[in-house]
Amino acid sequence: MFNDIGPLELVTLVVLAVLVFGPEKLPKVIQDATRFIRKIREFADTAKEDIKSELGPEFKDFEFEDLNPKTFVRKHLTDGEEDTFGLKEIRSSFDLRKEITEVADAVNNRDDAKAAAKDTPMAATTAVNGSGGTPDLLKKRENPDRDDRPPFDADAT
Repeated sequence: MFNDIGPLELVTLVVLAVLVFGPEKLPKVIQDATRFIRKIREFADTAKEDIKSELGPEFKDFEFEDLNPKTFVRKHLTDGEEDTFGLKEIRSSFDLRKEITEVADAVNNRDDAKAAAKDTPMAATTAVNGSGGTPDLLKKRENPDRDDRPPFDADAT
């Protein structure tokens, strides 16, 4: 119920409640609030039971959670089978951490990435550049050509 309230927010609410209601009246206010919440829950439970009894025997398996669109679609598409679309197989074949480490190694020009990059199209660019990766466009060139313009960055203008 209060999953999105952090500890600092909770302490702030308690301090605010003590300041507003005072330490003498605070226990009575808390009892009244819990009693009110309990009555609302009882009212909701009896309303659910009344609706189920009025629907009749053909809706004996009806659950109010099924009215949630995600639950409804999941229940009717899978028909009781959890893995109709092969999602578990797809999730197990895709290792996100491995992919991220490979990309990070390639970006950082590590030796492991060079060995792994031989099977990828990036191996051709490393062979052409000779530096083991893409050239660093931010470094100042020693002998710039007169006709050679600097790289254009549309986002920087």
